[in-house]
Amino acid sequence: MELELRHLRTLCVIAEAGSLGRAAATLGHSQAAVSTQLGRLERHFGQRLFERGPDGVEPTPYGAVVLAQAREVLLGAERIGRPAAGTGGGTLRLAATNTPILPGLARRICALLPELRLSVSSVYASSDIVEQLERGEIDAGLAVDYPGRELAHSELIEHRGIVTEPGFVALPADHRLRHRTEVSLAELGGEAWFLTPDDGAGWPGVFHTACRSAGFAPAVLHEFLGDQLQLQRMIAEGLGVSVVQATIQPIPGVIVKPLCGTPLWARYLIAWRRDAQAGVPAETLYRAAADAYRELIARAAHFQSWVARTYTSP
Repeated sequence: MELELRHLRTLCVIAEAGSLGRAAATLGHSQAAVSTQLGRLERHFGQRLFERGPDGVEPTPYGAVVLAQAREVLLGAERIGRPAAGTGGGTLRLAATNTPILPGLARRICALLPELRLSVSSVYASSDIVEQLERGEIDAGLAVDYPGRELAHSELIEHRGIVTEPGFVALPADHRLRHRTEVSLAELGGEAWFLTPDDGAGWPGVFHTACRSAGFAPAVLHEFLGDQLQLQRMIAEGLGVSVVQATIQPIPGVIVKPLCGTPLWARYLIAWRRDAQAGVPAETLYRAAADAYRELIARAAHFQSWVARTYTSP
């Protein structure tokens, strides 16, 4: 096989995830596809790159060497044709949709590139983020799309997926289904739903499609574009339920449950202009976002439990 950058990225994601199952969720592929690609790469290198175990995978000594070299290659590839980041100051103009990844991403960028000025703007619709990138108003964006509805953009823009995560549901703590490990979407058909408006990437269409597949149309909808804390307070008061991001931190009075069969998925991604003036390597942006996401997972016990149940094999 001919080694490509995408193969090196796959190796890095496997190492970062610590499991083929979790790596598959991050990449948006099946676990079988990731396992097959890893097998081909190990045959290419002639040695095992990871040791498989009941709790996941760990790089072999040889694999650790390959991973270090792969990361250097990926960072070098991102720097080709771009000015050195941070050497002359500059400003990175970053727009971000509604995601808890943003604070950790911003903190890491500032730590990695202290000479760089970071300008962050909140832009709800991912389609608006793409338009701002196309017009050169921003350098990079933290956006969302959905499987089968990938975000469209011109050749001026590149993007890389951070993670494809399941949609969970937030319920009042005294909800009738509070003792369930997972909740069926069909069982929530009669609930009042808080629903965010059109995000230019496919939502709320994917929600309505999932509801139709579950055999119902939501009877009561509250259109809501407030902050997550305000949303959770309204859920805690028993005013409705909502699809939420899997890493959300529930407040007292709110519980978060996975949905049976995982009918809803969302992909978070980094998009950037090829000619971004700040010259920040996309690999740096990706790594900062991926590290921020892993930090969120570490604080989300409900998500960790779902991963453990869903991806039991390494």
